Amino acid sequence: MKNKVIIVTGGTSGIGAACVRHFAALGAKVVAASIQREEGEAFAAELRDAGQEVRFVYCDVSDEASVRDLATATVEAFGRIDAVHANAGVWGKGKVTDFTDADWEKLMGVNVKGALWTAKHTIPVMEKNEKGGVFLITTSVAAHVGFPAHALYCASKAALEALVRCLAVDHAGKIRAVGISPGTIDTPMLAATCEGWDAPVEELYAQVEKKIPVRRLGQPEDIAKAAAFLISDEADYVNATILTLDGGTMALPPW
Repeated sequence: MKNKVIIVTGGTSGIGAACVRHFAALGAKVVAASIQREEGEAFAAELRDAGQEVRFVYCDVSDEASVRDLATATVEAFGRIDAVHANAGVWGKGKVTDFTDADWEKLMGVNVKGALWTAKHTIPVMEKNEKGGVFLITTSVAAHVGFPAHALYCASKAALEALVRCLAVDHAGKIRAVGISPGTIDTPMLAATCEGWDAPVEELYAQVEKKIPVRRLGQPEDIAKAAAFLISDEADYVNATILTLDGGTMALPPW
C-alpha cells in the first residue's frame, strides 16, 4: 500500500472514512472525496497534521463533471491514480409500488451511476500505469437478500456486483476489479435505518448482535482492513470477486 495513490469516494464518514484513515496509516496517498465539504476539509487536515498524505476533494458522484474533476485533481496532486474505492452510496426505503422518479435518481444516481462515472473517468488514468490499477466497489449483502421494503436499494447493490465482473473482463490485463460486501456495519447509515422503530437504537443493535454468528456488529475498520488487502499487491490474483464481510450472517438458516 505504501505510496499508492488511492481515491475513496464517500470518504468522509462511516466505511469510507475508516478506509481513508487506514490506507493513509499504511503509507498510501489518499484522496477522500464526498459532498461533505466542511467535514472533509477538517478530516483531511487532521490526518495531514498526523503526518499522512491525505487530500479532500469535493465530489458529487452522480454528476459526471464532478467526477471528471476529481480524477483531474488527483492526478494534479499526486501524478497518477493507482486504485479507486468506489464507496459512495445512499440508502432508501420503499417497495417497488412506492418508488418515484426522485427515489430512482437518488439511489440509482449515486449507487450505480456514481460508480459508473467513477470508473469511466479513473480507469483510463490507471490503465496508463505500468502495472495498471485496482477498482474496488462497496456493494452489500443487500444484493443477495430481499430486505423488506428495500426494492431499489437491493437492486442498486446487485447492479454493482454485476459491474465488478464486467469491469474485470472489459479491462483485463490492466485493471483488477473487486467488490467488498458488508453486512451489518455500525455506521451512520445503519443508524438511519433504525429511525421510526419503537425501540431505541442501542436495543435494536443488541438484538441484531445476538443473531450474528460472531455476536457483534461489524465495524468500519473491519471493512477497511479487508479493502486494504484487496487493493494491495498481495491480492494480485484476486479479480472479479466479491468478498462478503458479514460476520457469518448469510450462513444463517431462515428459521
